[in-house]
Amino acid sequence: MDENLVPVARDQILHRVRGEYLEMPGLRLTFAQARRLWGLDEQTCAQLLQALTEQEFLRCGPDGTYARLTVRACDFPAARMITAGQAPAPPAPPVPPTVAATSWPMNKQGSRLGTSPG
Repeated sequence: MDENLVPVARDQILHRVRGEYLEMPGLRLTFAQARRLWGLDEQTCAQLLQALTEQEFLRCGPDGTYARLTVRACDFPAARMITAGQAPAPPAPPVPPTVAATSWPMNKQGSRLGTSPG
């Protein structure tokens, strides 16, 4: 037996797979792709995909790919309204900037590499 293998509960695997599909809308995986992505044996992967299909979280398309069935109301928490006199929630922290324009590689003329002069 491989000493690097760690037993993982079925619920943990289901939670991880649901998370992947929720984080990546439009994710479509074949059985083989799902096995590789989650590092599952054939039997475990088949049981997992079957359970998620029976729960109507996933569907198997005619091309054999598994995708989220729909976005259901239960996927998102209900919106909460504050009542008069309650302090609003603190603002969310600022989102860090993406890659700054100055971090692009530059050529000798001072233009970004990979862009056409314009």
